[in-house]
Amino acid sequence: MLSEIDRKYLRIAYEEALAGFNEGGCPIGSVLARGDRLVAQGRNQRVQQGDPIAHGEMDCLRKAGRQQSYRNMSLYTSLSPCMMCAGTIVQFGIKRVVVGENENFGGNEDFLRDRGVEVIVADDGDCIALMKRFIVEKPELWSEDIADN
Repeated sequence: MLSEIDRKYLRIAYEEALAGFNEGGCPIGSVLARGDRLVAQGRNQRVQQGDPIAHGEMDCLRKAGRQQSYRNMSLYTSLSPCMMCAGTIVQFGIKRVVVGENENFGGNEDFLRDRGVEVIVADDGDCIALMKRFIVEKPELWSEDIADN
């Protein structure tokens, strides 16, 4: 189901997530690509920047800067998007999202699909293991990230 390009960009999203984890933050990474061309990559920066809106997808989109259109782009994210990020995906007209995993956090795949976004869940073992480790080691930070406190 995943193409070589999908696997490549999902791996970069995972590496961004791992970098965020190693910085003491939430391990969620994201990549924006137009076909086989990387547009931007980013990671959750909530802890590092003290910015509650700096989720992985938001950091990636900020780094992408202004675009004439997002319609022919794919967004890769190591974890299923929260409602804020899902809303931004819809607002920007991104039509394809590849999710590393939704086992640790069932995001908003149905919300996206109901609005015409193709959502592919990869069930990536590395993404699952990293998020599981984070939730076990830093449950308070995880609760803060998903506003469950």
